[in-house]
Amino acid sequence: MKSVLYVLTALSVFGLALWAYQENYRTQQVVKETQSLQREIGMAQVRLAVLNAEWAYLNRPDRLRELADLNFERLGLLPLRAEQFGRADQIAYAEDPDLPVVDPIELQAITDIQALGEVQIP
Repeated sequence: MKSVLYVLTALSVFGLALWAYQENYRTQQVVKETQSLQREIGMAQVRLAVLNAEWAYLNRPDRLRELADLNFERLGLLPLRAEQFGRADQIAYAEDPDLPVVDPIELQAITDIQALGEVQIP
């Protein structure tokens, strides 16, 4: 009886060691994947910083003013003036058109169906 208990204990210890070994390798793999993702995120942040710097450089007001002056004849761009802006209450919205009724529903038929209790119409 003791020998069976010893064998079962040894097998369970061996099984637990095998499980711990596999979990260790899975954990190491996840750590490597996490580090790889962190490197990719870092490189993307660097690229984004470079793109933001390029955007800021290209959108300098003096550069844009110079480009507008160079292309004035072709584009006809003029500086913005305060009177070009308006308030939201000055916007003229289109009126809702009166839509014609194409296929009228007979109300008597609906009330008859509701009275029968077959269909509940909200």
